[in-house]
Amino acid sequence: MLRDLMRGDDAQIDAVAAVIAAASPDVIVLQGVDYDLELHALGALRDRIAEAGADFGHIFALRPNRGMPTGQDMDGNGRLGEPADRQAYGAFSGQGGMAILSRYPIDAAGVRDFSALLWKDMPGADLPVVDGAPFPNAPALAVQRLSSVGHWVVPVILPDGPLHLLTFHASTPVFDGPEDRNGRRNHDELRFWSLYLDGAFGTAPASRFVLAGAANLAPDEGEGRHGALRALLADARLQDPRPRRSAPVPRDPARAADPAFDTVHWPAPGPGGRRVDYILPSADLGVLASGVLWPAPGETLHAKVEAASRHRLVWVDLARR
Repeated sequence: MLRDLMRGDDAQIDAVAAVIAAASPDVIVLQGVDYDLELHALGALRDRIAEAGADFGHIFALRPNRGMPTGQDMDGNGRLGEPADRQAYGAFSGQGGMAILSRYPIDAAGVRDFSALLWKDMPGADLPVVDGAPFPNAPALAVQRLSSVGHWVVPVILPDGPLHLLTFHASTPVFDGPEDRNGRRNHDELRFWSLYLDGAFGTAPASRFVLAGAANLAPDEGEGRHGALRALLADARLQDPRPRRSAPVPRDPARAADPAFDTVHWPAPGPGGRRVDYILPSADLGVLASGVLWPAPGETLHAKVEAASRHRLVWVDLARR
């Protein structure tokens, strides 16, 4: 990402900057951004976004699990050192991480990072098994982290006090075999947040928090294990604003879900539209408005939104009750 930023001619980066500037959020979680130790790439991206019209005085990122070497054969194909043998699929350490840009200060000392939690150590871990044996093998599961990218709790210091941002990027639940390794991992990555709010990993905030991230899963369609996501959406401690696309879209008779709530479109041969990205504020916060920035063809920003990502920018406008 830093290489592409320094070249100054990357159409996707320009589109991302334009979309974020148009939305002008106070706090934004970015997915799929490369990480480096001193945040040179994220700082350069922040500067590019500022040129497009949105200033963020504070940036934050931690090393993602994606691309992190394990020294083990994580996919069971008998070879080591491949992208699939890392904590999550990646060509290099730091590829495709998460980042936060904020107009308000971030309490870095108060951050809780659960990214190092081993999958096997999660209460009730649903680990993959084939013929009664751990898949791909016991040494691999002994070092396998739960988070494919990360699970963070980040305090953002607003004028009237902290707001805790709970953020993550879950594994895709497909691209595996009958052991359903990715599906099980995705399910447990989402179930982590229910356990966290229950106090399983220490004291959790009881109010003024927002769960925001990429679940890579729709509640009622597509492959995957949907129980953990449905539990979050029904959790009385959270509220689901159900953001809608900014432009009207007709119902698709081939789908059970309403495409008005989609947040991504995977082109053919992918599954098409799905709701897989979520912002779930705590129940004590007031939701003033919400949406998915998805202009129709011919409307302003349509081309930029298309070029920026298959995923669309999801936003929620909040107030203290």
